[in-house]
Amino acid sequence: MTQSSTLVKERQVPRLNAVQEQRQVTRLGQAVPYLAAAYRQALGRWVGDPVLRLVGLPFVTECYRSPERQEELYAQGRTKPGPIVTYKRGGQSNHNLSPTPALDVAFLLADGSVSWSGLLLSKFARLMKAADARVVWGGDWVTFKDRPHFEVLTGQQKGGDGRG
Repeated sequence: MTQSSTLVKERQVPRLNAVQEQRQVTRLGQAVPYLAAAYRQALGRWVGDPVLRLVGLPFVTECYRSPERQEELYAQGRTKPGPIVTYKRGGQSNHNLSPTPALDVAFLLADGSVSWSGLLLSKFARLMKAADARVVWGGDWVTFKDRPHFEVLTGQQKGGDGRG
């Protein structure tokens, strides 16, 4: 491979395939409309930036989460291997509401891998908060930094401590 073809390959813009695109549509359909709108606006600004679009493509990893799925995540780091990712049991998380006021984001990189980079998430958080002042980013929470997590306050919520 020549140096010029290597540079071209390294600068490819990450793209979701058709199945991944459909998952995005489904997941955003689970969100309260103004959270989905804030995400779409932030995504549009991200991909419209010539530098940001090369570093990674934001995508929604989870939106609505069943109480059973919430219990699986709650077990992680307790009775199952892995780090603790939530302090909420099934039925306690804002992800468990329908439509949900919460979504989680990761980044698809050009090489096809997935990243939860705190730096990328903080950049995306600025765009999300600029899109809608009601957006709260889990990376701003004091007690449990949940950087992939974004939510909006709704009338359904009981008030949270940011451990979704």
